[in-house]
Amino acid sequence: MMRILDFDALRPEEFLNRDIRAEEDVSAAVDEVIANVRKKGDAALREYTRRFDGADPAELRVTEAELDIALEQVDPAFLQTLEEAAENVRRFHERQRHNGFLLADRPGVVMGQRWTPIERVGVCVPRSPEAFPSTILMNVIPARIAGVRYIALVTPPRKDGTVSAGALAAARIAGADAVFKVGGAQAVAALAYGTESLPRVDKIVGPGGIFVATAKRKVFGQVAIDMIAGPSEILVLADGRMNPKWVAADLLSQAEHDVLASAVLVTDSWALAEAVQAEVEAQLEALPRKDIARRSIEDNGKIIVTDSLDKAVEAVNRIAPEHLELCVEEPFALLPRIQNAGSIFLGRTTPEALGDYFAGPNHTLPTSGTARFSSPLGVDDFMKRSSFLCYDQEALKDCGAKIAEFARQEGLEGHARSVLLR
Repeated sequence: MMRILDFDALRPEEFLNRDIRAEEDVSAAVDEVIANVRKKGDAALREYTRRFDGADPAELRVTEAELDIALEQVDPAFLQTLEEAAENVRRFHERQRHNGFLLADRPGVVMGQRWTPIERVGVCVPRSPEAFPSTILMNVIPARIAGVRYIALVTPPRKDGTVSAGALAAARIAGADAVFKVGGAQAVAALAYGTESLPRVDKIVGPGGIFVATAKRKVFGQVAIDMIAGPSEILVLADGRMNPKWVAADLLSQAEHDVLASAVLVTDSWALAEAVQAEVEAQLEALPRKDIARRSIEDNGKIIVTDSLDKAVEAVNRIAPEHLELCVEEPFALLPRIQNAGSIFLGRTTPEALGDYFAGPNHTLPTSGTARFSSPLGVDDFMKRSSFLCYDQEALKDCGAKIAEFARQEGLEGHARSVLLR
């Protein structure tokens, strides 16, 4: 049963426990996987795929024929939904494009900034129980908009050595260049260092469990990564007029992900808190993944009761949730006061699942409190900035003595001479 807690009585450590560091045995196992993939390449990938996935695909890369067959196998109605969702994601992320700038407001001086895409990106797609088509759309489409030249998907195969038709259809619709039947830490290692079948990439994005997260942490520096993702989270901020059935359903929508997921209600109403507590128990029994959801609710779920919406907002900003629902009478009035949240869902009829699948904003979001300093995945994550500058001889002469003096203040005579010699 979800615990009901008084906001004013909470200690700081009771707000949310999100320690996502890997245990030593996980870290050591990932080190071994990375070393083995670097040494043995595809042979190591096949070995781990047999061991962890019970599969032995004929080819690690999905063929064009398999992609064509997948499109024929997908239910036409779902294919249409995928295409509509993809268009929503494109429309939203197109607005994130950057323009460079040029400054030429002084004689003889030109400077500015330009954006260029990362060349090669790898996308990790977990399988639970099937590879997630929504994850594919959310990770591939912004990369494509950014202008990434090569996008590779990696996902664990099913025991028969295949990838689900829905996932392959999503890969085709989103514009992935290649799909590989490899998952886990071994897939991260392959993307970071390359094997006979998988070209190395410049950045790795996408979610995964603790082994994938640990592997991404370890290869950072060899390649870039998007973030270290922890378990899924939802925080519902609701006033006393919110329907408790809806709140319970939204909390359980995240609890069913993983036993480590966290579902939190913050409310200024004790009556709503008790009604949601009872409703969660009632709805749990009807969930196919009720065992997972129950562990999540009992271990990590909580209801925090405040004496005002002002304190409820304070609780939100302290927790910095991945997903935040503002289920209140005037959600747009609260929006400017939310400082820390990955994605914000406004109003009583905007459930978090809308963002997971269809609306357009990205569902790859900062977890574990990192919304205090990081952002949802977007076009920016697949681009980099370069600055540029040009001084003609007269412009350099005007400031040369100042630059030389600055350099000498730092004890760098060579810097000073490089300017003065010109």
